[in-house]
Amino acid sequence: MIVCHCGVVSDDDVRRVCADGARTLGQVCRATGAGQDCGSCVFTVKRLLCQHKESVDSLMEVEGAAC
Repeated sequence: MIVCHCGVVSDDDVRRVCADGARTLGQVCRATGAGQDCGSCVFTVKRLLCQHKESVDSLMEVEGAAC
């Protein structure tokens, strides 16, 4: 799904840069080109970033519990 029509950035693009280490909204936007023009996509990009953080945090909890 396209989340930034101005930069033609998809949700997969956002997830990829998050998996590659982007941890802030600014890092994601710089890496993908999202949010550089009209900015209407910023809330969606932030939601995807938060979802990524939640999934990483939940994996950490499971790994920590196994120790």
